[in-house]
Amino acid sequence: MKLDSTVPPPASRLRNFGVNLWAEFSSLANEHKATNIGQGFPDFVVPEFLQEEVRKAVAKPAANWYTRAQGHPRLVKELATEFSPLFNRNINPMTEVMTAVGAYEAIYAAITAFINEGDEAVIIEPHFDCYAGDMELSGGKLVRVPLRPTGDEKFAKNWKLDKEEFEAAFSERTKLLITTTPHNPVGKMFTREELEYIGSVCKKHNVIILSDEVYERVVFDENEHVRIGGLPDMWERTLTVGSAGKTFSVTGWKIGWALGPANLISQLQHVSSCSTFTAPTLLQEAVAGAFEYERGVAQTDESYFKWLSAQLQKNCQMLADAFSDIGCTPVWPDGGYFMLVDTATMGWDFTDLKTGRCYDVDCVKWLTREFKLATIPISVFYGDKNRHLAAKYIRVCFAKSDGTIEKACQIIRSFKKK
Repeated sequence: MKLDSTVPPPASRLRNFGVNLWAEFSSLANEHKATNIGQGFPDFVVPEFLQEEVRKAVAKPAANWYTRAQGHPRLVKELATEFSPLFNRNINPMTEVMTAVGAYEAIYAAITAFINEGDEAVIIEPHFDCYAGDMELSGGKLVRVPLRPTGDEKFAKNWKLDKEEFEAAFSERTKLLITTTPHNPVGKMFTREELEYIGSVCKKHNVIILSDEVYERVVFDENEHVRIGGLPDMWERTLTVGSAGKTFSVTGWKIGWALGPANLISQLQHVSSCSTFTAPTLLQEAVAGAFEYERGVAQTDESYFKWLSAQLQKNCQMLADAFSDIGCTPVWPDGGYFMLVDTATMGWDFTDLKTGRCYDVDCVKWLTREFKLATIPISVFYGDKNRHLAAKYIRVCFAKSDGTIEKACQIIRSFKKK
């Protein structure tokens, strides 16, 4: 139904919002019935222990009622138990943990809680798109600093910050630093030395750190997931965001959390109480049980976390081999769900399409239509200034079932050079 033209226009804060990129590319993938290795949702079967936790939870009457707004008591206690040794501190479950409707809400709450009109947040790009939307809604401005390939750019660990460029991004208006490790979409895991440097700059400028660590359980080779909030003097200014969807490969459950000092977490709780009020009790109960189960089998062959890293590294290797076989250059990730692929050697040219979109956007649409393989362009993860750095990269997701990975590799090897 069309609205009457006399109806007031939407709020000005929505003026820059258009079609959501995930809606655009998922719609295209669905339209062409494409094999989807673009979006970061695992499509393998939920493990039996998680199914059992849901069955046990739904049988509990209280698990079907409203729960504590700041976080289901059992889950926040489990999160405190799980993460206290990882941060080398005793985390208070009632004041230093909150749950949310996915990491998405936790990030939104953090930005909304601390950004006023005209405030700035320094962000490392390429970056996930929701940060920009949340800043827009809060009236803030993103100041973007890119990762740049140094040395052998075929490895994500060699994509680094330029320190002079990074420090120049901070000003008296800077309130937040937003970072992601393992990184989406590059797949880089920031080293302890890199995070100590980032933390020192934030401390110098008295800036809050928002650390998105949803892919923390997927670590390749001998890499180490370092939590910036666990470094000396960093807990007091760091909000760490996690996700049950990524941790247990159930992205549709939409259970996330934030960890940090009570004076910061309390502000996120205020935002959440005015928006979603509480995440689903049933799924919070099931996630709590999943953490309890995993702790009981840690470091054994029954460990889901152990299986997940090994399985995803195998999947990543299969996709990397397929792209290498046709002459593309994969960027080997340190961990996470994603890998960049440089398609420049394929000689594809889309200038005749005259779409006005970046090469990688046209490339992804062409691959989806012509080869029925859905990937994601990288330029959409940049602001206008540095969009050219996306060059001819596309992003692929290896958090997929064996069947999806095998089908994708078959399609990739059918690509032809122009």
